[in-house]
This record gives sequence, C-alpha cells and structure tokens, in this order.
Amino acid sequence: NPLTLETVKQLTAAGRKEELQKCFGARMEFGTAGLRAPMGAGISCMNDLTIIQTTQGFCRYLEEQFSDLKERGIVISFDARAHPPSGGSSRRFARLAATTFISKGVPVHLFSDITPTPFVPYTVLHLKLRAGIMITASHNPKEDSGYKVYWDNGAQIISPHDKGISQAIEQNLEPWPQAWDDSLIDGSPLLHSPTSISNDYFEDLKKYCFHRSVNRETREKFVHTSVHGVGHEFVQAAFKAFDLAPPEAVPQQKDPDPEFPTVKYPNPEEGKGVLTLSFALADKIKAKIVLANDPDADRLAVAEKQDSGEWRVFSGNELGALLGWWLFTSWKEKNPDRNALKDIYMLSSTVSSKILRAIALKEGFHFEETLTGFKWMGNRARQLIDQGKTVLFAFEEAIGYMCCPFVLDKDGVSAAVISAELASFLAAKNLSLSQQLKAIYMEYGYHITKASYFICHDQGIIRKLFENLRNYDGKSNYPKTCGKFEISAIRDLTTGYDNSQRDKKAVLPTSKSSQMITFTFANGGVATMRTSGTEPKIKYYAELCAPPGNSDPEQLKKELDELVNAIEEHFFQPQKYNLQPKSE
Repeated sequence: NPLTLETVKQLTAAGRKEELQKCFGARMEFGTAGLRAPMGAGISCMNDLTIIQTTQGFCRYLEEQFSDLKERGIVISFDARAHPPSGGSSRRFARLAATTFISKGVPVHLFSDITPTPFVPYTVLHLKLRAGIMITASHNPKEDSGYKVYWDNGAQIISPHDKGISQAIEQNLEPWPQAWDDSLIDGSPLLHSPTSISNDYFEDLKKYCFHRSVNRETREKFVHTSVHGVGHEFVQAAFKAFDLAPPEAVPQQKDPDPEFPTVKYPNPEEGKGVLTLSFALADKIKAKIVLANDPDADRLAVAEKQDSGEWRVFSGNELGALLGWWLFTSWKEKNPDRNALKDIYMLSSTVSSKILRAIALKEGFHFEETLTGFKWMGNRARQLIDQGKTVLFAFEEAIGYMCCPFVLDKDGVSAAVISAELASFLAAKNLSLSQQLKAIYMEYGYHITKASYFICHDQGIIRKLFENLRNYDGKSNYPKTCGKFEISAIRDLTTGYDNSQRDKKAVLPTSKSSQMITFTFANGGVATMRTSGTEPKIKYYAELCAPPGNSDPEQLKKELDELVNAIEEHFFQPQKYNLQPKSE
C-alpha cells in the first residue's frame, strides 16, 4: 500500500522512533471479539497487510476445522468507515479478505454494499455457511476499524477458536503470492453476491409483527438517526415490512459519513449528546419517540418525550424490560397453552438487569444469565435452539437486543421496528413507554440500576485492587459488609468461587485473564465490579431489586445511591488507588 509505505518511510527518515515503536512494537491481539484498532501503518494497526495476515490465518484455521469449507464457503460484509490518510476502508479490507479465501478455492458471498453487522450472522445461518466476517469498528472513534468473526453456528466465536485463529495468523504472516491483487475476484466464479439476503431478512422479520392493523392506523410519529452509519435504508425497509409509516430520518446524519461530523463519539449509548439533532427534529414534527442506531446498526437507543417536555433516554436495562415484556406478552397471546412455557427461554448477561428473571419467575418460563457479551448469549441461544427450545429474547445493558433468533447476535434493525410497534400499540391504549415501564415494575418489582466506571491505565493497580477484595481482612476472606450494607453472597468469576453454591464453585465459565466479582447484598442489591476487555476501565454495575408491591421508586433510588457510594468508597477507594472517575 503506497500510503502506509510512505508513512513508514517518512517516520524512519525523520527518526521518529516513538511513533515507529507504536506502529511496530506489538501485533494486534486477535481475541473473541476479533480485532479492533486504529487504521494506519504497522502491525499494531488495521491496514491492508494486517487484514491479509489475519485472513490467511483465519482461512487456514477454517480449512483445519471443516473438510467441506470449499463447498460451503463464507460471507463477508463491511460498514461505511474509511481513513483516507492510510488508504484503509472497510470496503477495501472486505475485498482483500475475499481475495485471500478465493485464492484458496473457497467460495465467498461478498456484499456489494454496506450492511448492518447482524446481516452477517443472518447470512451464515440462512445460507448454511461455515463462517462470517464483518469489517466494522461499530461505535468506536472514526479512525478505528475492526474485524469481527462468526462461526458456522451463527454466533460470534468463543474460546478455543480465538486462540486457534491467533496461532494460525502467526504461522501465516507472509502474504500469499496473489494476496494484494483484489482484481482477481471480480471475474471469479467463486465470488457470489448475496442479493436475496435483504429480502429474505425482511420476510423473516415479518413473523415478529403482531399488530399490523394497529401499525397501519397509528398516529404515532418516529424520528430515526443512523448516526452517519449504515442503518438508514434498512430501518426504513423494516418499517415498511411492519406496515408502519417510515420514520423521519435526521437529515444531517442519515447518509454514511466516515468523518462522523455531527457527533463527538458516534455512540448512542452516550445518551443525549448524540441525540441532540434527533430531539430538535422530533420537536419540530411533533414526534414523541426517537430511535437511534449505532453506526453498524447492531445497537439501539430509544428516547421518549415526557409530558413535562423533557426527553427521557431509556437505559439499556429499561428498554430490555420493555422489549422482554412485549415479546413475552405477544408470544403468550399466540400460545395460550401453559404447557408450552416449559420450552421458552430468555437470556441476559450477568451485568444486566435481573428484570427478566423476575418476569420469568412469575410467568413460568426459563431465564438464564451468561457472561458479558453477546458472543455468550448467541452461543447459549444456539445450544438451546438445537435442543428444541425457543429463545424469545436476549439483551445486554449496553443497548444490545436480540429480538428475533434468526440473528444470534444483537440487532438494532429488528429492535428498532419492534420498539416502534410496541410504542404504537401502547399509544392506541393512550399509554406511553414510560407508563408501561412503570406498570412492569409495579407487577414484577422495581429494578433500579446504576452503572459507571473509573479509569486506570496501570494493570498492576487494578490487580492490587481486586486482590485486596479477595483478602479483605488480611486472612484471605472476602468482605462481609460494605459500609452499613451486609453482603449475603459473593461470586468471583476470575477464581471460580461462588459461596451461594453448595460446592462453592461458580456455575458460569471463569477467566483468569479478566477481573470480575459480584456481591449480593441482604437488601436485594447486586453489584458487579469488572475490568473492560477493550478499555482502561474498572466498571461497576449495581442494581436494587425490590419485590412486587414495594412501589416507592424514590426511596429505592436513594438506597441504591447510598449502596453505590459505599462501593466506591470502600471497594474502589479512588484516592488510595489514584483512579479517575468517569467524566460527565
């Protein structure tokens, strides 16, 4: 690549050793989330060469795992990111990855244009392929790119595949003879364009439309933003599939733009800052609901205008409660037989709200929690489906929702249109999303959550903080209280300890490479402290679960605030460890 080559030549000529060290000091780690890094020169960045090397390793690993790889093939797609200074772009990286596989006789279904991330796992299952690659950095800063990998079961890879692929990359670093020549693929009989996928996806989506007549008649208006990403035309098509009038798109953000000119971070999880233009448009056209996807359209944020005139952005946990309730209620209407409940499942990650557990206990279906990340929920959902079970819904607090199990990953397109149908249905009964959420909490018990993080760049300090929690009294015991709050159970998924189990062993998989401890409190509180896999953060997630009938949310909020303050003061000890709080 002439551009990255030129960068390296200039840095060398100018003797800029530190920058060269940054580019060439360490190769990107291939993990269960694949790769994510800035685009630029060197083995620590995303560029033509590192894409070729990664794909060569992945190709070799798949050849070892599947004897029919050359019959089945793989799918590749990409988002709208581009980085002109290094010549890197998602489209180019996708073509280079396709070249690698086709040069080894493996058929590739390569999308000809940008798609939402969930279309890749959908295509893997729909066409019975052996793997999928999505070139995306989701909602990361604009200079980043990423390489996300799906297995033949339609879910993101989990261990041991990450380690296997990583080793295969190391063994295949030298580019194969035709690696750079992506013109190879244009006339190749092995290159397929998955043209029918979009239609098939929306046909499958129609099965999750429960109130077509309400949708046709609703007066509810929606504003949608794709935050300069890929979501616009797909969400428009989803509304059409549900017979809903199309949402009004935020004009400044509807077209893909790798510069993300209107937002500081293209992440709707950051809340109101990313939604400013959406609120302005909604106020102008008198719409009450805003739907926002992240740039690769696998996440969804929802906001609703309150009677006070304020906009309320629902947290990931609140929207999880609404969608879980809705999908169960809609399923129950179609399946009145109580016996069918024994095969119904919902999932959420262990740091997400336990509201689904409360609904499941009362309604009689199954709830399971998994480790953090949709890779775990996707793989667990696949196991359950293979056992003949129905997985109605899965979610994580980081605004990720799996509403339709034909995609075993979070999907912001289906979540957007299903949220719109829910809002239309409620509006026909003169109810808002906020009122329905309150009704859910009244029926199943208030679940109030608070999450934040501290920034710490020193791994040694992070280790010390967690080791102190494991040796709180100097005699290798965990804490029994946190300030005035009594601890009733402790689960440590770094060591595999869980004192609520008979054998004191945790049920969920453990990982020594990351820190994660969950405290359950006598007052119904649950708090998890964990390190982030991708950022220099120690995160915490706290929730107060009250039994139904305890309907004083203000009192519960106050108690949760006190609990969180105690956790910060006694367990994080930010002064002692010199931790930076999250900047508001």
